[in-house]
Amino acid sequence: MKGKVVDIKKFGAFLELENGEEGFVHISKISKKYVREISNFLKIGDEVNGKVIGRTKDGKYELSLKDYDEQKEDTGKSHNFEKRLNQYLKESEKKISEYKKHLDKKKNTRRR
Repeated sequence: MKGKVVDIKKFGAFLELENGEEGFVHISKISKKYVREISNFLKIGDEVNGKVIGRTKDGKYELSLKDYDEQKEDTGKSHNFEKRLNQYLKESEKKISEYKKHLDKKKNTRRR
């Protein structure tokens, strides 16, 4: 969900969301890196994308900027993972086949 930073406090940032409602990002949900000062990562007026992780008691959306980034990375990672897994399976089948042929040769040479 897109939002615009409207206020920054020591504990998090308040956003005005594209649907007109308010959102909040806790300092621990801004980045994967250690965040000492929020102003090093966000400025008032910045447009940001966040993942909705809940709602507060007063109806504000709770957002996570770092989970949104991980979600974007995961789509690429899952495709890459599947590709690597398929490659691994092909190589494993080939090695097992070669090993079985090797064992068959050993069995045939002993019987003679």
